[in-house]
Amino acid sequence: MDQINTFLQTLSGLLWGWPMIILLLGTHIFLTIRLRFPQRKILTAIKLSVTRDKGTGGDVSQFGALAMALAATIGTGNIIGVATAVAMGGPGAVFWCWLTGVLGIATKYAEGLLAVKYRVKAGDGRMLGGPMYAIERGLGWKWLAVLFSVFTIVASFGIGSTVQANAISTMLYSTWSLPPYVTGGVIMLLSAAVVLGGVKSIARMCGLLVPLMALFYILGCVYILCLNYQYLVPAIDLILRSAFTPEAAGGGFVGSSVLIAARYGLARGLFSNESGLGSAPIVAAAAKTRNPVRQALVSSSGTFWDTVVICAMTGIVIVSSILAYPDIDYQNGAELTKVAFSKIPVLGSLVMSVGMITFAFTTILGWCYYGERAIEYIGGQRVTKLYLSIYILSIFAGSVGSLSLVWNVADCFNALMAIPNLISLLMLNGVLVRETRKYLWENRLDHEM
Repeated sequence: MDQINTFLQTLSGLLWGWPMIILLLGTHIFLTIRLRFPQRKILTAIKLSVTRDKGTGGDVSQFGALAMALAATIGTGNIIGVATAVAMGGPGAVFWCWLTGVLGIATKYAEGLLAVKYRVKAGDGRMLGGPMYAIERGLGWKWLAVLFSVFTIVASFGIGSTVQANAISTMLYSTWSLPPYVTGGVIMLLSAAVVLGGVKSIARMCGLLVPLMALFYILGCVYILCLNYQYLVPAIDLILRSAFTPEAAGGGFVGSSVLIAARYGLARGLFSNESGLGSAPIVAAAAKTRNPVRQALVSSSGTFWDTVVICAMTGIVIVSSILAYPDIDYQNGAELTKVAFSKIPVLGSLVMSVGMITFAFTTILGWCYYGERAIEYIGGQRVTKLYLSIYILSIFAGSVGSLSLVWNVADCFNALMAIPNLISLLMLNGVLVRETRKYLWENRLDHEM
């Protein structure tokens, strides 16, 4: 078992190394240029995300689809991931993490567009879509679509159920000494009550929790920044200088190379916002929308909130806290954010705990939907009940088990998901341009397909 774990850890390092970073970042840059910088439409995207698109086909509202995508995306990666990037790559990693969010908006836009463009209506009226349908219907490569679905199913049990449940049980045990089996049982029952109700039930819960948890977490970050106001400008200055100058690190930081800062910042940013991984378009396909571009814009706003806002704020909080409190051991990435938030009098640990727990719980819900749709693509609706049963049981197993092996499996299959998805995005770029020209560049966003 140790040998398997070591192998998977090595494979994960290779998959998330420079080749994957170059592939993902290269796709972000290519689609940004090819689609004429869809980032400039981010205000339109935010407005559309809270506008009900009446009289259109789909299972959930555009906001519901966005909330589900954010539920699966905003998680421990936004909190612990950014801290790890700072610990390993220095303050400059925050800039590179933020940059992936800005550029990743274009890729998330493209994923959402193809998801709606190639979605299909099931016999019971549900809308099904995602990279597997874009690959099969757009490229005609059924085998690659099946491969993507297999990767998604395996990843859902890692990053979706077991890892998140373990994060919750660990947090509750360390904070309030709550036994993991109690936490596991409660999370399992709560998750079952939501996911067995289908996509509408998941969307309702995510639509309620995601805005609340994001607001709660952002307010906590703002409060810390107010406490650290003397160090706010120095922290931003240090982040920017460290991103390009290895000697710039100071205030207790050890200078690291620009390449190391870029390596960890880009990797954490790409992993956090999931642009290019192919997960979010699975739920984007279920949205009630008049045309593919409207939902594509709404989907792109998810990367903006996830990385450009939340990850950036987390990074600035961490760097300013280290400058303000030299006693913080910034080299311990796993504890860094927790220690920074503990500087909030009375409420610090509460903000951190509630944020982590809520982020992890909604990630469980979102990834359940992804895995369910992936297994339905392979085996039809008759196998989804079996999948849901196993998924719910895996939540309890994750709460009480040791997950070093599962973490490595999740990292590997998350990366493997990206490869078929990126192939479809690059090879179908002509479709992306045609649809964007038809609805966005020619100002026809209100027209139906």
